[in-house]
Amino acid sequence: MRAVIQRIKESSVKTENQIIGCTGFGLLVLLGVANGDSSSDVDYLVNKITNLRIFEDDKGKMNRSLLELGGEMMVVSQFTLLGDCRKGRRPSFMQAAEPNLATELYEYFVNQVCSLGIAVQTGRFGAMMEVALINDGPVTLILESP
Repeated sequence: MRAVIQRIKESSVKTENQIIGCTGFGLLVLLGVANGDSSSDVDYLVNKITNLRIFEDDKGKMNRSLLELGGEMMVVSQFTLLGDCRKGRRPSFMQAAEPNLATELYEYFVNQVCSLGIAVQTGRFGAMMEVALINDGPVTLILESP
């Protein structure tokens, strides 16, 4: 499982010319589910992302987490994070999970974050989306489950 996380001031997701989700301060998580991923991969990333100290404290140091600050999270499924571009000119998506597994683990991820009391908005799994954000910092990190 691979996640790109961005510290944001706000975000929104639009599909079919309608905004389907928007957040204020917090994190945007682009989530890619790989073949062989399981709920333990989700649990690892949920814990890591929500407790990662990437928000500034009163001294300007990255020392606060999303959980501590009560920020929001936008979660967008993105199988292209598993694209392998090492050969040729067209990415291979052989590492990406089949839609049924990917949907199940994506929804489990969202539910686990919600269970921590974090307000979560989402994109629409499998849809063409327009994702807008104001990146704060900018701070962008890539995380993978073990």
